[in-house]
Amino acid sequence: MTWFPVGASMFSSNIGSEHFIGLAGVGAASGTAMILYEWSSMPLMFLLGWIFLPVYISSGAYTLPEYIEKRCGGRRLRLYLSCLSLFMYVVTKLSVSIYAGALFIKLALGWDMYISIAGLLLVTSVYTILGGLTAVIYTDTFQTVVMVIGAVVLTVIGFHEVGGLERLEVMYMNSTPSVGINESTTCGKPREDAFHIFRDAVTGDQPWPGLLIQSSLGCLWYWCCDQVIVQRTLAAKSLSHGKAGALMAGYLKFLPLFLMVYPGMISRVLFTDSVGCVNKKECERYCENPLGCTDIAYPKLVLEILPTGLRGLLMAVMLSAIMSSLTSIFNSSSTLFTMDLWRRMRPRANQRELLIVGRCFILVMCAASILWIPLVRSSQRGQLFNYINAMQGYLGTPTGILFLFAVLWKRTNENGAFWGIIIGNVCGMIRLALDIVYPAPPCGQPETRPEVVYLVHYTYFSCLNMVITAAAIIIFSLLSKKPSEQQLKNVTFWTKLKMSEDPSKKTDGDNEYANPMTVATEDDEDPTEQIQEGRCHKLFDFVCGIPTTRNTKSHEFTEEEKRDFLREDPKWQTILNVNALVGIAVMAFLMGFFH
Repeated sequence: MTWFPVGASMFSSNIGSEHFIGLAGVGAASGTAMILYEWSSMPLMFLLGWIFLPVYISSGAYTLPEYIEKRCGGRRLRLYLSCLSLFMYVVTKLSVSIYAGALFIKLALGWDMYISIAGLLLVTSVYTILGGLTAVIYTDTFQTVVMVIGAVVLTVIGFHEVGGLERLEVMYMNSTPSVGINESTTCGKPREDAFHIFRDAVTGDQPWPGLLIQSSLGCLWYWCCDQVIVQRTLAAKSLSHGKAGALMAGYLKFLPLFLMVYPGMISRVLFTDSVGCVNKKECERYCENPLGCTDIAYPKLVLEILPTGLRGLLMAVMLSAIMSSLTSIFNSSSTLFTMDLWRRMRPRANQRELLIVGRCFILVMCAASILWIPLVRSSQRGQLFNYINAMQGYLGTPTGILFLFAVLWKRTNENGAFWGIIIGNVCGMIRLALDIVYPAPPCGQPETRPEVVYLVHYTYFSCLNMVITAAAIIIFSLLSKKPSEQQLKNVTFWTKLKMSEDPSKKTDGDNEYANPMTVATEDDEDPTEQIQEGRCHKLFDFVCGIPTTRNTKSHEFTEEEKRDFLREDPKWQTILNVNALVGIAVMAFLMGFFH
């Protein structure tokens, strides 16, 4: 893939219905602070393209758990990371995307929630199962264009309705619902710091030190170590295209403040009683969630202020966001299951079997995600985006620290990596269990939770968990045997393959060399067996892209194939470096301007 579909697919895979629903909802509830999670992705994209991607390619791994196995040795770490990744997909991606998408369809069409879920999954499962990664990336590219155009249209119309940004600031501060407000409390009243990103370190709803660290280093796992995102860059035709795609996605991540957060705030201004409700009975009447209705901010705006034709366009935007996220997760989770788990149970499984098993596994993921949806609705006072970031902080943050040490610290070994991630995840699971057992009381009600839950903000806990994980990795690594130079070959930033110095080789970033992450389906030296099937089976195989031969030999990437991918034109290398620095400068300017 060239850089444009790579970048568009990364953006579209990330920006799903949970952003249109959740990010707009948190904007309606508390203002602009959570946009830091979007803007901080630019330096993480830089790390992905310049530090992590060359190491992944150099190692020749198909999946991220496979890379860790090659880096640290031992099978238990790869098996654990594969299971953890699949669990994270269910609780932070699939269930959230399915719930947010079904909520929008329910509001727009009046369908029952579970009928909406069934229709949504039917459409997305079909073309993911039939098309594979190529279909997912191309549909993501188209859907990115639809999303951006549609969201810009809604933002322009929304600002026209309220009279511009300055007028929005005044009206938002007065958007207090008329029912169920106790004058002695702040329940239902907009925050005084709603238009500031950096909030008080102690009393703020999103304390700035914790938010800044968690939105950057804490999200390292998602942007640099997660199969869904990294798989897009591995599909690039060269390292330059992978870097450019990552930068494109980083630049697109500057848009959500204007395309999602501000529209959520506009929705609260225009529909204060419904979007900003605090009375339990009123909230149940408007959205069937007694904890609050801010998550209906974006669909409410779409359905109420747009004329019929544009309303259809924005419905297409929302459905595009939903399907692009779901298909990306379906594809990556099936890859993880087949390559890391199924092949362990059936080491001689051929490619045909792996493809069929991977497509069937998608159905299992869907069922598990639907069962988790009730917890999504009730967590973090009904604010979807807060739920996502809390779950990622509890369970995902230690994974990012593990990969950072694996790539940059040569002394990291299997013992340190395994016990480091285990200790970090155990701490996260304990905090998650406390959050489930002791949910936050409704606004205005006395605090009954243990002090360790309500006094330690989830961003601060995530920062503490990073320190605990890093300390465990260092201590257990130093207490056990140092990896040999042979074990470290091609698997760290300091020992990765270098670009070929042969001047006869091409140096253009757009070269035609084979993509080292593409599996060879036919090999003259591979023993293959032709499958005899009836017409119906042949038609099924053709539609689903399943080969009619059984390959019994896996393709191992040669060092020359890896070097071909890593080779860069010096001119384009300089252009990409400059663009990365410009992107980080833009991020710093935005943070300073909206602080």
